[in-house]
Amino acid sequence: MPTPSDLLPHLRRARDLMDSRYADDLNVATIAQRAGVSKYYFIRSFNAEYGQTPAQYLTHRRIERAQDLLRATNLTVTEICMLVGYTSLGSFSAKFRSLVGETPSAFQQRYGGNGVPHIPGCYVFMRGFQERAIPEKPAEGFEH
Repeated sequence: MPTPSDLLPHLRRARDLMDSRYADDLNVATIAQRAGVSKYYFIRSFNAEYGQTPAQYLTHRRIERAQDLLRATNLTVTEICMLVGYTSLGSFSAKFRSLVGETPSAFQQRYGGNGVPHIPGCYVFMRGFQERAIPEKPAEGFEH
């Protein structure tokens, strides 16, 4: 088991995983495995280093991304809920309201109509799937 001073790069790797894969069905055991420590040691260490538990960090990351999408796209609240990793609109709306202070719909109405053209939802969906796709293997004999 890494010592506390050796643990920081592992915690950063786990945090990077949450930042890049926030919409995936991540659980603490999987994230702790990425850090190379036990689940409970990971939770304590992450909380000590970042001031919040891994679950709280992941929730904040998802809500931040939802705010970005609500401001910049023409997606519905339900579509955004699913894009940021929630499976329940009620859970998403309740968590959004508790952290932001208003419902996702109210947030979208207030900040989404600022005169800037919205990114079409079809592009967001298409782009999101491209980022998650497995890159194609280059043809033999061709180097990039």
